[in-house]
Amino acid sequence: MTMMTGFLMDEVPLGIPDRWPAYGLGEREALRLVGDVARAHSAPLGDPDVLAHMDPPTPIIASELVGLNASLNQNLLHSDLSPFASRAEHLIIAWLAPFFGMIEGHMCAGSTIANLTALWCAREHGATRVVASTDAHLSIFKAAHILGMPFEAVPVDHMGRLERSKLPCLDHAAIVLTAGTTGRGVIDNLDVVDGVWLHVDAAWAGPLRLTKYASRLDGVERANSVAVSAHKWLFQPKESALILFKEQEAQTAISYGGPYLSASNIGVQGSRGAAAVALLGTCLAWGREGLAERIERCVALSEALAERLSSNPNVTLRQPPESAVVNWRPRTRRVDPVLLALGRTASRTAIDGEVWIRNVAANPHADLNAVWHQIEKSLSVGFEGPTAG
Repeated sequence: MTMMTGFLMDEVPLGIPDRWPAYGLGEREALRLVGDVARAHSAPLGDPDVLAHMDPPTPIIASELVGLNASLNQNLLHSDLSPFASRAEHLIIAWLAPFFGMIEGHMCAGSTIANLTALWCAREHGATRVVASTDAHLSIFKAAHILGMPFEAVPVDHMGRLERSKLPCLDHAAIVLTAGTTGRGVIDNLDVVDGVWLHVDAAWAGPLRLTKYASRLDGVERANSVAVSAHKWLFQPKESALILFKEQEAQTAISYGGPYLSASNIGVQGSRGAAAVALLGTCLAWGREGLAERIERCVALSEALAERLSSNPNVTLRQPPESAVVNWRPRTRRVDPVLLALGRTASRTAIDGEVWIRNVAANPHADLNAVWHQIEKSLSVGFEGPTAG
């Protein structure tokens, strides 16, 4: 299996015609052809040296249940089209919401939609503007723009946390705190309770609440809403996230009826699939302890990697990892050649205008020695000179 960039992928012959053929190959042959190409040219998220992004491999049970969902084509817009899928969603919300101090919610197609849903709900409850840190996820900026709400960015401190002393007046504000920033994995102090609405974007680090590291998100229970990405540390396929609310009737403000609906449509999406079925199956298969063990394994890997990096005179470690994201850069090599050599083992981020290498322990199958081997190899190919990328 190979990892290809979009640019290189365009140059790879796939055996698939550029133009839509007038006559089809038949389902069996098309499945073989497209399946073979997809398997050959996809990112190997579970390989032992893969530690670059917040994208874990999907367990077999989840992928099998997603396939079953596709074949059944359930639609949660209509309860009569999803008799089990709707119950599965209610059950998974009931299982997970209490860990965050929430009591209701629903699933949606990713954390971008979860954050948009939360801020839409905040606007309906009186918020007129959005306040978040400069390191908040792009989806927060996008949501504010879509909703026509002014956005105010608050500087972060040297660790990457929202700087409390720089907060503006929060009258009529929806304040967004981040539990696990994309670049550094930093968790904001979660005890800000002023403003009309407090939303915690816990897309990445939220599942730590299910582990022995739960205290790292203390204060999340004060929020009015919490977003958690199921396709990160809940190990689900893409287009799977949870938006959770503290108040029983919070979602009423974002619910709409219609003459063709037997029940109100809640949230941004209309028709949506049965993402909860795969998550429910995964949680049943692993149990809470099994899920926690996988996340804790990732955290332990990131801490062991950070310890090795801090002991290496050839690199600079930016800071200790808080939620399994490690940032470092070479001392005597240019960053870009090192990043290129690292390939699927690392990714790029920017901190204070400088390029840093980013390792993200989302892959519970990663092996420290395999990752370290790639890092050592990469450090041998960089150019001597300034460390700027």
